[in-house]
Amino acid sequence: MSTRRATISDVAREAGVSPSTASVVFSGKTPVTDATRRRVLDAASALGYTGPDPRAASLRRGRSGIVGVVFEEHLGTAFLDPVKTLMMDGLSEAVSPLGAGLLLLRDHDPTESGTAASLTTAPLDAAVLIGCSGHLRESLDAVKARGIPVVVVEGDAGDDIPRIVLDNREAQRQAASHLRALGHRRVAVLTLPARAGWQAGWLLDGTAVTIDVTRERLAGALEVYPDAPVYAAAGSFIDEGLAAGRVLLADPSHRPTAVIAQSDLLAAGVIRAAEEAGLRVPEDVSVTGFDGIVVDGLAPYELTTLVQPAAAKGRAAGQAVAAMLEGSDAASIRFTCEFREGNTTAAPRPA
Repeated sequence: MSTRRATISDVAREAGVSPSTASVVFSGKTPVTDATRRRVLDAASALGYTGPDPRAASLRRGRSGIVGVVFEEHLGTAFLDPVKTLMMDGLSEAVSPLGAGLLLLRDHDPTESGTAASLTTAPLDAAVLIGCSGHLRESLDAVKARGIPVVVVEGDAGDDIPRIVLDNREAQRQAASHLRALGHRRVAVLTLPARAGWQAGWLLDGTAVTIDVTRERLAGALEVYPDAPVYAAAGSFIDEGLAAGRVLLADPSHRPTAVIAQSDLLAAGVIRAAEEAGLRVPEDVSVTGFDGIVVDGLAPYELTTLVQPAAAKGRAAGQAVAAMLEGSDAASIRFTCEFREGNTTAAPRPA
């Protein structure tokens, strides 16, 4: 019995159309009548033909049809962050017209089981590096050595690499200035991780921060509160914010009247820690976040936060990839956050 895979020519013969007509039914590049489309699809179904062989298409184009997206954390953990989910939505939308798919990679392999090699050996047409990582430079060197287009989201990649960035420093300065205008003087800062492998703890030396997003947001807060104590979380999660909040709010004699958190998830955790300690938000402690996402279970609170265009960042990264794959230059883009006042900040109680 023959096991030969049916071809587009077989489908065309069965449907009584030309091979080119049958081909465009599957590619969608040229409109055909509904009757013709139905004849072709019925013929394909009868022959067991499921569509063009993607390997052959890749060989014709000289491309794999794959854009690599590189994260630091475990991929299951990455998608617990709504910011990354929104960014990936925008990115996938922008590369879909290329007929490309996304391959999610980690930028290092702590188990040394070979995952790191995928960044250097996976069949990628281009790569998007997510810059909230202490391994950004290593990833960038690996991709540049392959000579494929690369875009960096939220990280310093040098002048020759397209970057999609936020006004992190200015945005965080706005939140700090808001607290200053309300009259807060005792303010603590809760940051994202300071560097790769960071374990939660007090940040006593700002020069120890090697992750660009963390450093820029911290600089904005310290412009307004240069003497603020700084605690760096191990990741952007509610549980991390809760643990950090317990530390920051533990001593009533040194308790801050406000906490500047570098993400909404961290801010939500701080609010839970405040409630656990019997404190009211914002009467006893004000809390600001960063991102502008919807945090499940936070009601009746509406965070005072900086709203960032996460989906637009991903879309811009995808458009930059598309431009480079078509042989055009891709410019770096700087997005602006919008300050949004919620009900988690208020003037401090009189001493």
